[in-house]
Amino acid sequence: MTQADWNPESYALFSDLRLRPALDLLARVGALPEGPVVDLGCGPGAVGPALAARFPGRPVVGVDRSPAMLEAAQAAGGYTRFVAQDLTEWQPDAPPALIFSNAALQWLPNHEDLMPRLAAGLAPGGTLAVQMPRQWGAPSHRFLRDIAASLFPERFEAQQPSPVASARRYWELLAGLGEVTAWETDYVQKISGLGEGHPVRSFTQSTAMRPYLDRLTPAEAQKFTAAYDAALEAAYPLLADGAALMPFRRVFFTVVV
Repeated sequence: MTQADWNPESYALFSDLRLRPALDLLARVGALPEGPVVDLGCGPGAVGPALAARFPGRPVVGVDRSPAMLEAAQAAGGYTRFVAQDLTEWQPDAPPALIFSNAALQWLPNHEDLMPRLAAGLAPGGTLAVQMPRQWGAPSHRFLRDIAASLFPERFEAQQPSPVASARRYWELLAGLGEVTAWETDYVQKISGLGEGHPVRSFTQSTAMRPYLDRLTPAEAQKFTAAYDAALEAAYPLLADGAALMPFRRVFFTVVV
């Protein structure tokens, strides 16, 4: 089955929780040299207005491969232009003052090569600022792998671990290129349900759950979802109001070259 395009409406259902790490990262970006600001993996453009407000007068370029996400980003405002391209193939037209990436580069492999390459493309004095989920071992993500392998072993073999490393590893990887700051934060998110099913599934179904659903028929997806909901109930007990607490770890780093 071919992978469906991203769904901006579904992704935006928890826009406040997804935007907070981006704003925390942006707060750690200092003064910039001349050059454009690039939102690498801009998605539906939630960060565009914040980038434009923080760096007025600069070109703000949104890069994403999803036509649906780029259409949503155009409506969000803040950007001066867009580049429709796979992130693995993107190269800047001119050295950026800032490459900012919020919750996008976890989908790309080979971080040992990727991050130094991005930093090397910056203007002198420029900043690479990255935030990525680090949820590979959390129940919300581990259950997806385990259930898929159990129900459909012929289609879901053992997966390679997430490419996302620890904050310490990114510091070690980039320290020779400039001034690095790296940290990790656990966000304790209160997730309210958006209909039937466990609340945590409402959060993951537009991101981590999406590659699994794309490979299943409607009947298979229903079976998979039911098993996932049942597993989530044990790991994330419901609160009195029907919501659930979902700890979510994210890794951040900036490097000024």
